[in-house]
Amino acid sequence: MIARSTEQPLARRLGTADAVVIGLGSMIGAGVFSAFGPAAAAAGSGLLIGLALAAAVAYCNAVASAQLAAQYPTSGGTYVYGRERLGEWWGFLAGWGFVIGKTASCAAMALTFAAYAVEGPLWAQRLVAVAAVVALAAVNCRGITRTAQLARALVAASILALVVVVAAIVFSGEADASRLSGLPSLGSGGAYDVLQSAGLLFFAFAGYARIATLGEEVRDPARVIPRAIPIALGIVVALYFVVGFAALAAAGADALGASSTPLTTAVRAVDAAWAVPVVRVGAAVASLGALLGLIAGVGRTGLAMARNGDLPRRLASVHPRYQVPDHAELAVGAVVAVLVLTTDLRGAIGFSSFGVLVYYAIANASAYTQSTGHRRWPRILNVAGLVGCIVLVVTLPLSAVVAGALVFAVGVAGRALARRPRADASRA
Repeated sequence: MIARSTEQPLARRLGTADAVVIGLGSMIGAGVFSAFGPAAAAAGSGLLIGLALAAAVAYCNAVASAQLAAQYPTSGGTYVYGRERLGEWWGFLAGWGFVIGKTASCAAMALTFAAYAVEGPLWAQRLVAVAAVVALAAVNCRGITRTAQLARALVAASILALVVVVAAIVFSGEADASRLSGLPSLGSGGAYDVLQSAGLLFFAFAGYARIATLGEEVRDPARVIPRAIPIALGIVVALYFVVGFAALAAAGADALGASSTPLTTAVRAVDAAWAVPVVRVGAAVASLGALLGLIAGVGRTGLAMARNGDLPRRLASVHPRYQVPDHAELAVGAVVAVLVLTTDLRGAIGFSSFGVLVYYAIANASAYTQSTGHRRWPRILNVAGLVGCIVLVVTLPLSAVVAGALVFAVGVAGRALARRPRADASRA
């Protein structure tokens, strides 16, 4: 049996195109196929304003992440940046928020895939979801270049499906722009509900973090990462606005808000039922792409935390042949499989948004402290990003805020207890 080193570096094999594709695969799917429904329920047609706000906050977060990743080109993302710029506890909070939020997102994406792929009882869907988790965890364990290759195919299929859906709506002759009439008044619920929709839709943009967490595997990270993150985010923002406008014009905000499959509702509303299979296939493929990137990102953040003793040291293993964090990837897959089998994750979007917005708030605070020599964008963007993250966190549904705060408290208490023996030993 070959021994596995806990300090072996990961291989730098990804170029700009690979990094952009992994970011696209992580983002496309979550918002278009799942978050538009609850966002419409919160803000009506004002969800487009919420989408713009979410995109603005995401841009601030993206440039902060890109700037930090160029200075610290290693796995772990804001977990590493927070430790380096603000201190160990801030890094831990960022890493903990990312791991818990994105682990829940993994389960949500697996269940979304199964719901679209299998028309059958819930138990059958759960088994299919577990199979998807096992298969994609195995792909990730075979090496990052295989992850990028599969992500290319998944992204291409997802975008093609969305193009077909938009074309079906536009050429049906039944889309009506008057269904967006609530837009000037911020939707039916006012500014607070629009902010809540922005917090929910932020879930759709969080995939660009996967590029930063792959910093140890990107060639020339100081050049590639600052280019790849804004490119991936810009493509997704444009795509989401086109799809969101078309869906609202087809079905209206009330119908979208009442549906768990808003794009299916949109194409049926314009008598384009022939496109429903395209939506189902596109949703299934997009969910697989998001799940693939999520598993990779959580595993690499787990690797970084384990290297510093914030998670069990065994998770710091790097496979000697495939040069991936094998123990961390397997642990993520196992936890997600258990969640898929035992948990109802309808509230996962809100919970995930809570954790990820805390993560990016720390990223913006970390980027604010960088020196001029490492700065690529003005500090005002870091301030705007920090304020935006805090505002979106407090306007999330109350259940998500309470659950998120409790899980963060558990993480802080666990780390404090785990560090006490080490502190006592150092004083002895």
